[in-house]
Amino acid sequence: MSEPREPLRLGTRRSKLAMAQSGQVAEAVSRMTGRPVELVEITTYGDTSREHLAQIGGTGVFVTALRYALLRGEVDFAVHSLKDLPTAQPEELALAAVPVREDPRDVIVARDALKFTDLPRGARIGTGSPRRMAQLNAYARSHGLDIETVPIRGNVDTRIDYVRDGRLDAVVLAAAGLSRIGRMDEATDFLSVDMVLPAPGQGALAIECVADDADLIAALAGLDDPFTRVAVTAERSLLAALEAGCSAPVGALADLPPLSAPLERGDPQADGQIVKEMRLRGVVGTPDGQSLVQLSTTGPVPETHDQAMTLGRELAAEMLAQGAAGLMGERAH
Repeated sequence: MSEPREPLRLGTRRSKLAMAQSGQVAEAVSRMTGRPVELVEITTYGDTSREHLAQIGGTGVFVTALRYALLRGEVDFAVHSLKDLPTAQPEELALAAVPVREDPRDVIVARDALKFTDLPRGARIGTGSPRRMAQLNAYARSHGLDIETVPIRGNVDTRIDYVRDGRLDAVVLAAAGLSRIGRMDEATDFLSVDMVLPAPGQGALAIECVADDADLIAALAGLDDPFTRVAVTAERSLLAALEAGCSAPVGALADLPPLSAPLERGDPQADGQIVKEMRLRGVVGTPDGQSLVQLSTTGPVPETHDQAMTLGRELAAEMLAQGAAGLMGERAH
């Protein structure tokens, strides 16, 4: 009889969402490697701080403790929400896999199952994201809607409770997060990406391990989706070139224009088509929505990391030329 193989230790945040997405990755890794995977719960500064993300600097607050655990050998690999990762990748760590992305859109959970455009005048909408505030306020202004965006923090349950107990008319959440914890049916409206561009990397996961563990990197590579990787690389390159942290009011999405609308509608015909062009859209704005710079570019689907990086940098340069830097407040370095 062969010796049972040591379990792999997967580092994860303790939140319900983090545990759900890490559990899904653990099952996939176990199937691929034939080794058991155990979750190691780690508390991060972003989980314990009660300050708003924009105040504590956003960048890395959910990631640093997991990375320390990797470097100290306490865990073998870690799962992050990719939008939480700082744009600079440490040399000692490898981004071993970026699995297929979930729906990148934002959704609202509103009282009385209302759609966004059916919310009453003066509706109070909760979100902790300057990016969402900027775009929702800009959309409302251009469409004659009267809303008030209210800064909130907390996990999915806490945010939805703000609506359930009547303190807010609606809250904005990421579709992928609701989906991963099995609560998609609570969303009352999807916010089209033409209305609110998601955060760079939203809906995608990042699986990280130490850079010198070649065997584990090779094993985890089976979970990597090349298109998701180049798309989020382009989005994060734009974010980095704007010198903005992950709490900045920056939205970005790289997608495949012929497929995007059918996929948003849930049309199965969209799958399997060959598409040669990728569109990258970026937006930055002030939280009140008064000033917005929104641009897009379309080019061949990047085949390499460097091509994806270039696409993001070039669009960022155009946005900076149109005044994007002045809209971000304190720039994060």
